Amino acid sequence: MKKDKTLKLCEFSMLVAVEVVMSLTPLGFLNLGFLSASLLTIPVAVGAILLGPLSSTLLGLVFGGISFYKGFSSTSAMTVAMYSISIPYSFAVAVIGRVLMGLCTGLLVAFTRKRMKKKSIADNIVGSLAAPLLNTAFFMGLLMLFFYHSEYIQNLIATTGISNPFLLIGMMVGVQALIEAVTCGVIATAVSKALQTALHRE
Repeated sequence: MKKDKTLKLCEFSMLVAVEVVMSLTPLGFLNLGFLSASLLTIPVAVGAILLGPLSSTLLGLVFGGISFYKGFSSTSAMTVAMYSISIPYSFAVAVIGRVLMGLCTGLLVAFTRKRMKKKSIADNIVGSLAAPLLNTAFFMGLLMLFFYHSEYIQNLIATTGISNPFLLIGMMVGVQALIEAVTCGVIATAVSKALQTALHRE
């Protein structure tokens, strides 16, 4: 039992290290010319699949914490606008949203695993797709909740003519969210399945 706990702690520590390295280097982003897709949900998804909801929640916290810290030096117009309006609200968007993403991804994996009567790759796929999709949903949802009436969002509405928050989110991140979901889903599924086999967790 002690050996198993030590092994899982080592696995968690390695995923934290991977998350930190990916967050602070170009390894965490896929540049496609006209947009940049984030790969930072991959360690969270793998943590949910291998270690459970607690680990994926903490990995989400690491992801969000680094994202919030990097926001202070960001040159993104949206991030600059958010931080100039409210640091607490920006913290909620960057950190709380990622914590919720990690928690919900872990719970979805656990629920899927419990419902499956036979060993299956279904929980890998669910976790790998849930993480990027939930990351987008929570980030953009909280962004609209806290900053919808800000000058930045209102200027977007005036420019696009779209006032419905859901349609506005789709316009802002629709293609990027789809690319992130597919890319992270494929990579996280492959990595988690390979690790399960190597660690005899199947």
